[in-house]
Parts: sequence; structure tokens; C-alpha cells
Amino acid sequence: MSENKTILSLMQPSGDASLGNYLGALKNWQKLAKEYNCIYAIADLHTLTVRQEPAEKRRRSREILALFLAMGLNERDNIVFVQSHVAAHAELAWVLNCYTYMGELNRMTQFKDKSARHADNINAGLFTYPCLMAADILLYQADLVPVGEDQRQHLEITRDIAERFNNIYGNTFTVPEAYIGKTGARVMGLQEPERKMSKSESANANNIILLNDDLNQIANKIKRAVTDSDNVVKAGPEKPGITNLLNIYCAVSGKTIEEAEMEFAGVGYGAFKGAVAEAVCEELRPVKDEYERVLKDKGYIESVIKDGAEKASRIAYRTLSKVYKKVGLLPRG
Repeated sequence: MSENKTILSLMQPSGDASLGNYLGALKNWQKLAKEYNCIYAIADLHTLTVRQEPAEKRRRSREILALFLAMGLNERDNIVFVQSHVAAHAELAWVLNCYTYMGELNRMTQFKDKSARHADNINAGLFTYPCLMAADILLYQADLVPVGEDQRQHLEITRDIAERFNNIYGNTFTVPEAYIGKTGARVMGLQEPERKMSKSESANANNIILLNDDLNQIANKIKRAVTDSDNVVKAGPEKPGITNLLNIYCAVSGKTIEEAEMEFAGVGYGAFKGAVAEAVCEELRPVKDEYERVLKDKGYIESVIKDGAEKASRIAYRTLSKVYKKVGLLPRG
């Protein structure tokens, strides 16, 4: 790897990728390879905390990988791999469990939120999830990690664990920082614009744009988005539906909110929604075309999976060997 700083990002295959994933993360990730050593992983081990259909999980893992590749996150300029194919993640997670305190884990808001939503399956993995996330990051000596607000607490506990281990055993882990790049668009639900666009949060198919929706579906969902009654295209807290559509339009057009408001001054909501739908479809058309091409090339996908696991394992096991030595485990033959 080059002397550039290392940036690591993971995405769970727990649902079909959405426009929120694309505009909030993926669109920005593809710009990083020129400046950083980029490592991207399908975080399939993390999905085990919630019961899912195994065949669906495997399908989604391949589809997320194909989407990475379609977005230009290729295996030549980046390391792209599946988390469960590098056993060091689970191995280091156990060690970090032993250097993480119950009180720290009890404070994690995501554990509380998921426990409330899945009261029939409050498992130990859900509780120790931050230790696996810390292992994901620390194995690769990542300098930077892009995080949204919902993951910031997990990065903080990762830093605490790394510093604690380093204080006991000497310099072992790079203490990661949050990556603050160009802010990705925060995409809200089309029918529930007060809440983040998320398939897991809504049973309404019209609330979320999935990247595997066809372009007609995408356009129709945007045209059916909730707005308000005053027919004025202007952002503001009292107009969450219009504000969301403006944010989406600006994210794909490159315009500012002010420029978009001027563009649609005096234009009714019907014409505005039509313009947003057209802009989103034109943005996604080449990505969807490349995604379909990659997804059909099963040999290529399998080669990327194999190559990525090998590259990631070489880095991960260097860190794990150092950790095992420091905690007093016998070296492997």
C-alpha cells in the first residue's frame, strides 16, 4: 500500500441499497481512491444480530459488491472484500471483548434502539456489536473512517478501546479519526420526510427508492412524494417533503439549495417533482447499466471476492499476530 492515509468503509447487506446509501455514502466514496488507501467491506457478520433469510443475505452481499464495482470502487485501486472471508475480524473481536467494559456497551444508543425494535431477539452479539466494529477498523490500522451520526458513538468506543490497549501494551493500533469530507446528502423518506430513508424503518414501498427499482418506478415514487399545500418550492423546517426533494435534486445536479429555489420559483409542485425525477433517473441510469453488467459476470465477482479476501487477510493478520504476541498467546506455526 502507498504512504497515503488509510480510509475504511463498510456497508451491511441487511437490505437492498437505496438512494440514501448512494447519495449519502457511495457517491463520495468513489472520489477517495486518488487521495487515500481505500478499503471497502461487505459487513455481513454484523447482519447476524437480526434473523434474516440466508439465501436473501447471500444475494444482497453479491449485489452490494456488484454495486461497489459499478460505482468505480474497483479491485485495482482499492481493497474490496467480504468481512466474513477474513477470519481475523472475529478473532480480534474476541480479544477486544476482553478490553471493553460492560458500562461502555450499556451506554450505546444503537443497542437500546435495536433492542426496542427486536425485543424477541436481544442477543449477546447485539450487545457486543461495537467490539466487532472496532476490530473491523483496528485490523487495518485505519486512519480515517467515514461515519454518520448514528455510527459516531461506535467510532468513539473504538478509539477508547485502541487507546486502552495501547496504554497497556505499547503502540499497537492506529487510533482512528472520523473522516469529514464533503457531506453526503441526508435523504429522508418520500412518504415520511421527517425520518431517514430506510427500508428497515418503513413498510411503505413508496417511501424508499431502491437502486434495483427500474427507472419508471423511481420516477413514479418521486412524483408521489408527500409535500404540502402551498405549492411554493422553498426549503424550511415547516416543509420537510419539499426540503427533502430539494436536497435530492441538489445532490444529483450539483446546485445549491438557493440556486434550485430560484430555478423553480413560480413552478408548481407537479413540474418540480417531474424535474427531480428526471434528474435522479439520469444520475442513476449509467450506474444501473454498469451494475446489471457486473452482476451478470459471476466469474468476475467471484475473482474479486477471492482477491479481496487475500489482500485484506495479509494486512489483517499482520495486526492480529502483533496483538496475539502482546497478550501472551503462542505464535502460529
